Amino acid sequence: MADLLIKCMAVLTMDGEGDIIHNGEIAVRDDLIYHVGPSGSTPGDFSPERVLDYPRMVAMPGFVNCHTHAAMTLFRGYADDLPLMQWLNEKIWPLEALLTKEDIYRGTLLCCAEMIRGGTTTLADMYVDMERVAQAVDESGLRAVLSRGMIGAGPGGESALAESKEFVKQWHGGAGGRIAAMFGPHAPYTCPPEFLEKVVAAAEEMGVGIHIHLAETGDEIKEIVEKYGKTPVALMEEVGLFELPVLAAHCVHLNDSDIDILARRQVGIAHNPQSNMKLASGVAPVTRLLQAGALVGLGTDGASSNNNVDMLEEVRAAALLQKLHTGDASALPAYQALHMATAGGARALGMQEQIGRLVNGLKADIVIMDMHKPHLYPLFDIYAQIVYAAASSDVHTVIIDGRVVLENCRVLTLDEDVIMAEAQRCAELLVQRSSAKVNQ
Repeated sequence: MADLLIKCMAVLTMDGEGDIIHNGEIAVRDDLIYHVGPSGSTPGDFSPERVLDYPRMVAMPGFVNCHTHAAMTLFRGYADDLPLMQWLNEKIWPLEALLTKEDIYRGTLLCCAEMIRGGTTTLADMYVDMERVAQAVDESGLRAVLSRGMIGAGPGGESALAESKEFVKQWHGGAGGRIAAMFGPHAPYTCPPEFLEKVVAAAEEMGVGIHIHLAETGDEIKEIVEKYGKTPVALMEEVGLFELPVLAAHCVHLNDSDIDILARRQVGIAHNPQSNMKLASGVAPVTRLLQAGALVGLGTDGASSNNNVDMLEEVRAAALLQKLHTGDASALPAYQALHMATAGGARALGMQEQIGRLVNGLKADIVIMDMHKPHLYPLFDIYAQIVYAAASSDVHTVIIDGRVVLENCRVLTLDEDVIMAEAQRCAELLVQRSSAKVNQ
């Protein structure tokens, strides 16, 4: 990796709302941020091999996608306009049963290319055959937290747990440190307490966290309360899940006690506004969670229920949805929404000392936005302009771990034409296999 000096019209450090460095520069040495400051402030002992001079662009931390299912890009547009449980039971799970390892690899590569183009530098993914997911992530240059999804309420639970242990052994700290691993029990309604206790024990022994879907729908709340006499959040606390670092996706249906537990236990929460809207799951109480001191990041969920992995869309949707839901136009202002997608997401993943801010010593995961576009003029407030007016197509350059992976809107680590063609082929063959099975 070449030492870089990035010069731009402004640096959004996301280390505090007022911490904008106008006419700033960032020095990158190897995989780390060496210096951030005003133009000309980089120490004289730094001799960059490349200078990226972008006087009409803004540098900011890369987006942190706290919850997705990367390979599900193959299902984009396949089963739209259905509620969650019907969508899962009748469409998604039957098709997932026919996925091959090659499908998962190709679908993940497609997702990686899309994420890089949109300025995402880190993703938290839960799926199956995670070795192929990890391979695709490694090739793309992305940073990732990967979990093997597990359904514990069935005959495959023990084998899934064994596979998860093996995956953690092989990939935690992999790809030159860009990949971390967690355990991924799917949800309280698919993983009974006795299975979750085994997961907690395994995660504690191996020193990793847990990624789980939690309190996503009203039906989930009803089922868990009827079965166990308490909410999913209260049940997870009783099981001991929150003794470990936990990333909880959705957290839509919460009472005051649930919010207190999540905040007190510092559970990382992945808010997925567009998926929750599309599946009519509800609106997460994000403003209340933040007021309580909870750790809230943003995620896209899978492209089968979104239908993209565009983090800028999630930022805007999160801000607008909270304003509508609360009836308060000042709810979740621009800086706070953008913070959730960067520094807040890093905290939700427990990676705040590595990523999420542009400060000395953190990983050089940087996105450069081209602000010289008609839809971005006039410029009064940079945060508001990015949150309410910018598009993922405005992402000009992406740097991950000190490596330029997108430059002048061109992905450098992947062959997009090949990826798109192979993804189309895999998706068509998958649907053909599904049709053949139905007609048997």
